[in-house]
Amino acid sequence: MKAVTWQGPRKVSVETVPDPVLEKPKDAVVEITSTAICGSDLHLYEVLGPFMTPGDIIGHEPMGRVVEAGSETNLRVGDRVVIPFQIACGDCFFCNQGLQTQCETTQVTEQGSGARLFGYSQIYGAVPGGQAQYLRVPHADYGPIVVGEELPDHRYLFLSDVLPTAWQAVAYAQRSAGESVAVIGLGPIGQFAARIAKHQGLTVYAIEPEAERREMAARHGVLVFDTGDDSVAAIRDATQGRGPDAVIDAVGMEAHGDTQSMLGKLAQRSAQFLPEKLSQPMMENFGMDRLAALYTAIDLVRRGGTISLSGVYGGQASPLPMLTLFDKQIQVTMGQANVRNWIDQILPLVEDPADPLGVDDFVTHRLPLHEAPGAYEMFQKKEDGCIKVVLDPQATA
Repeated sequence: MKAVTWQGPRKVSVETVPDPVLEKPKDAVVEITSTAICGSDLHLYEVLGPFMTPGDIIGHEPMGRVVEAGSETNLRVGDRVVIPFQIACGDCFFCNQGLQTQCETTQVTEQGSGARLFGYSQIYGAVPGGQAQYLRVPHADYGPIVVGEELPDHRYLFLSDVLPTAWQAVAYAQRSAGESVAVIGLGPIGQFAARIAKHQGLTVYAIEPEAERREMAARHGVLVFDTGDDSVAAIRDATQGRGPDAVIDAVGMEAHGDTQSMLGKLAQRSAQFLPEKLSQPMMENFGMDRLAALYTAIDLVRRGGTISLSGVYGGQASPLPMLTLFDKQIQVTMGQANVRNWIDQILPLVEDPADPLGVDDFVTHRLPLHEAPGAYEMFQKKEDGCIKVVLDPQATA
């Protein structure tokens, strides 16, 4: 089969690799009909190279049809399914708490990490990912979400990651209708976090440097601002001088904008070109994130407010302004999205003919799988108005 493989920093290629097969009774093999490039895939593309091996199959936002089902899966050949990005058993203590990303059965204990993730580095188990023509799905008795036949793939595809991640970001902001939230970053997660917050009755502000992304969010009732001190001041003025009740950081470790972020970028890039025996310990123990978005969130949120982190962070030595966090009495919530925990609330919205979350206004590029290398570069450089890329692994041209 064909699959998108990691080959080095800022380099992916489409290669022929062995077809997946059933290995356990709870496995399924799914023919992938749509698979998306996630903003966190860019962290593999740019930053997390020390934890990657050339040839690793990447991608964690797939859906398709079951072509083989293990005897303990309750799936049938032909079922149309969305695959959550984390692999969870559904039976352990943490799964029963709705914390599927901490699944005790699939934890990557050798890395001290939570549940295994599809296509996301040694840190999360080096499991072959979903930017491929076929995917082996472990724990398919629990993970796959069986969906209907009437709607196109894009209505369901983002149940794999983007929608649950954005939904959790809003839930973790701990706000109610009539309150306010600011979203920093209007990439895929920020777009849906803003729309979900608006759908739930919040006043939503957003800060984003790219005009196309601001325009998309504005179509859904979001009050948008370019980056800079003037935007922070304007949002503060609009919230009685206090700042919004919550801020969602949808950017993460590769933010731009301050001196610390430049130092973090230098540290991240330096680690990529060290031998593996040196680069992994450097990232694990001394890695620094680019924290411009988080610093903006801390500055902007009102006293006693909440910061919800949905952007991925990975630095163990990232400096935080603890005095400000403590003095302002800020609550900080974070974590990988627990996909299965939110699906029952989101699925009716993506199937609603009124499309209340605007899923039809989200995908900017749909390309055949073989164009993945160019798509990664375009997404990373924010070219051609690129906000969300969906790859078609079954396209022949």
